[in-house]
Amino acid sequence: MVVDIVQELKQQNSNLVYVCDPVMGDKWSGEGCMYVPEDLFPVYKDNVVPVADIITPNQFEAELLTGRKIRSEKEAIEVMDMLHNMGPETVVITSSDLQAPSGNDYLIALGSQRRTTADGTIVTQRIRMESPKVDAVFVGTGDLFAAMLLAWTHKHPDNLKMACEKTVSAMQHVLQRTIKSAKAQAGEGRKPNSAQLELRMVQSKKDIENPEIIITATVL
Repeated sequence: MVVDIVQELKQQNSNLVYVCDPVMGDKWSGEGCMYVPEDLFPVYKDNVVPVADIITPNQFEAELLTGRKIRSEKEAIEVMDMLHNMGPETVVITSSDLQAPSGNDYLIALGSQRRTTADGTIVTQRIRMESPKVDAVFVGTGDLFAAMLLAWTHKHPDNLKMACEKTVSAMQHVLQRTIKSAKAQAGEGRKPNSAQLELRMVQSKKDIENPEIIITATVL
């Protein structure tokens, strides 16, 4: 149904941008695990991803879609190129278990944007970002990431670096505000519960609209 709706809307407006977060699973203690029925996998791979303009898989989902393992940055770039070949112009691997240059307390995300210029030349931008890991489980971070990536790629269509820096920086502002608020609610020495960890998005309105860049991207 989603594919039918996207195709119908794109016939009416060819400039429509569809972002797909191919939610299928994740890695837990190094092992990949699907949390949707396996019947959905071919639907994503064969139908949904090819009509998407932007996709935001995690490492496990990117590996599933391409049938390739990611053990290095080079392999991640090859996987992103394979995903481009399936249809999407912009690919962001939102999290990976690759070793971050800054150390084990950081999480690596990788992005790639493939555009065709007016004269038919294909131009590819690739970036890497390192974000500090946050010791908490949140609900809705994937939705927030996809929504902000859509907004910032619209504002900066030819600058993946800037779009990703604003997206990830805004995420950090929201998460840090959420953690601080949750700890205050839980009280000294107590672990916040899921209700206390609800994302402080309304309180982060200014950071979402105009984030101070606190995470910078490295151009690959």
